[in-house]
Amino acid sequence: MSSEIEAGLYVFMLAGFLGFEVISRVPPLLHTPLMSGTNAISGISLVGSIVVAGMQETTFSTILGFIAVTAASINVVGGFMITDRMLKMFKKREEVS
Repeated sequence: MSSEIEAGLYVFMLAGFLGFEVISRVPPLLHTPLMSGTNAISGISLVGSIVVAGMQETTFSTILGFIAVTAASINVVGGFMITDRMLKMFKKREEVS
């Protein structure tokens, strides 16, 4: 293995472990803001995929960019739908008399 691959795998494993530890210690009350932050990160990946799709260097990169835009858009929309559902859980329900 080359040193670049080893370094990449090391960073990936460290990020996975650190992410799991941080997320597992978040109290349930903070899950909604955390989801909103995750949606912001998904938005950044959407912008990046639009840039890749718009470069038009090769047909293959354009197709991969289109697939990335589609997947990132689904991720962003789904994330906001889940955040909306979580926020509705905190609203008080009106009692019907």
